[in-house]
Amino acid sequence: MTTKQNDNPRRSLLFVPGARIEIFPKGLASGADIVCIDLEDAVADDVKDDVRGAVFSAVADHQSDGKTEIWIRVNSIRTATGMADILALAQSDTAPDGIMLPKISSPEEVRILRDVLSAIHPGLKFHPLIETTEGLKWAYEIAKSSHKIGSMLLGGFDMSANLRVEPGWNALLHARQQLVLAAANAKVDLLDMPNFGLDDPEGLKQETEKASELGFTGKCAIHPKQIDIINDVFSPSAEEIAKAKDLIAKYEAQEKAFVEIDGVFMEKPVVERLYRTLSIAERIEN
Repeated sequence: MTTKQNDNPRRSLLFVPGARIEIFPKGLASGADIVCIDLEDAVADDVKDDVRGAVFSAVADHQSDGKTEIWIRVNSIRTATGMADILALAQSDTAPDGIMLPKISSPEEVRILRDVLSAIHPGLKFHPLIETTEGLKWAYEIAKSSHKIGSMLLGGFDMSANLRVEPGWNALLHARQQLVLAAANAKVDLLDMPNFGLDDPEGLKQETEKASELGFTGKCAIHPKQIDIINDVFSPSAEEIAKAKDLIAKYEAQEKAFVEIDGVFMEKPVVERLYRTLSIAERIEN
């Protein structure tokens, strides 16, 4: 029988600039499933050392509610600043729930971090941000490079620059499809790039719906007002929740691994999807 999915759903991720750590509590109150403090693009080079210390202190002081994941987007580990981020994490008594890894271009980069950090922070998850053509080329291997991979993310703006195209839906469709395949094969979550149209909620909703239809499990946001729209798209309806509960109850009441129940062919991938539906429903109810 399939084991129930215990991890919290990752429908929405809200970026909080590391240089404005004072708004971290506002991010936590936004309803986002993940709040990611950005030490990379949102922090000027000349203040990264100071900001790093403030961010790690804020994470250490935060009392987890058991639902909202706290991530830190470190700098690329192929830079001195990124290595300083990792060293600070290795020396810290506490850690966030996850670290977002920008510009990852090979599975070996993930394995190095696994070897450095696993014994120190065994619960820490890695979330590669695929935003280069090299990273896209190796996405399948990156997704399965370590048990510490929790999700993957599309960095669409850097990716579009690498591809020499504008960051529109059609231009990045192939990249999105490749990441869906990689994440689904590794059984990890996949979050879409942010939508920067802060005054276009309908555009955000349409793009989020297309990402969901394609196979993404969540989407990033740059402002709290985007969170409700994203969460709504990636949340099951009351009818879907009721159907999932009914099918799982009937499936678990019998012993076959593959069986037709109420016109639905039930097997491991289908049951895993139904458990995810109930995991999201549980979060909504709480």
